Amino acid sequence: MKWLFFIVVLICKDLQAQPTLIVLGTVQDAGSPQIGCTKDCCQQLFTRPDHSRKVVSLGLIDKENRSTYLLEASPDIAAQLRLLKKYSNKPHDFPDGIFLSHAHIGHYTGLMYLGKEAANAQRIAVYSMPRMKEYLSQNGPWSQLVSQQNIVLQTLTNEKTVRLNASLDVTPLQVPHRDEYSETVGYLIKGPDKSALFIPDIDKWEKWERNIDSLIATVDYAFIDATFFDAKEINNRDIKTIPHPFVIESMQRFAHLSLNDRRKIHFIHFNHTNPLLIKSSSAVKKVLAAGFRIASMGDVFKL
Repeated sequence: MKWLFFIVVLICKDLQAQPTLIVLGTVQDAGSPQIGCTKDCCQQLFTRPDHSRKVVSLGLIDKENRSTYLLEASPDIAAQLRLLKKYSNKPHDFPDGIFLSHAHIGHYTGLMYLGKEAANAQRIAVYSMPRMKEYLSQNGPWSQLVSQQNIVLQTLTNEKTVRLNASLDVTPLQVPHRDEYSETVGYLIKGPDKSALFIPDIDKWEKWERNIDSLIATVDYAFIDATFFDAKEINNRDIKTIPHPFVIESMQRFAHLSLNDRRKIHFIHFNHTNPLLIKSSSAVKKVLAAGFRIASMGDVFKL
């Protein structure tokens, strides 16, 4: 029986050492409540904040290699890095690297807290596409982070895999979006056993040259853009000026997928008006009943 106990202990240790992905934020760039918002969805949150409503971000934890990585540097980076530290048991908050998707405010402005006015971090690797790298290098205050070596910029190439270590690979996938200052990418994350797709921002699925259905079939988890639930939420504004796939559009598009593939989909990146932020809403019930899932801060997934 001793050998059986020994095997069980080894298996448990192996599972504990397995890389994991943690959801560190689910909200659209401007947060919730949003500045200047006078709608009912914001009023109570100004006086009674919901601390689970952090701007979109994912964390990667590899305990075996004692490393952590952040996907997106959101304005909520301080709390998110502290949560990442808690789950990883690292002695400090700072990650081994940060992957940026694009130059919209919720996805990179957290970098400012790595500068001398705050953490004065030392040489944190920041992975970005070429235009994003140029934007950070040539424009203050971001360029100061580079010159002071608070961050070290690493250039990504579309669809070229970055091997972080023997357990984790990250691959950028360029997607169509409003690219005023940079490219926009999603990420394919591969661990020893499972993989995840992260696309927080995209204009419309049909505008992408890749087939999202086929891509979902190849991964275990898919965290995808759910900024707006439907057109009513944006007072029927022209979605062409703020393009995103409505959740109801994505549900219709993916309705033909098997239940197993639909369960891989975790909607994320919710505008402050999105009813998917309210667990008791009819929208949440509709999404779950259709076999899809809704990302929540603190969710953990084995890789």
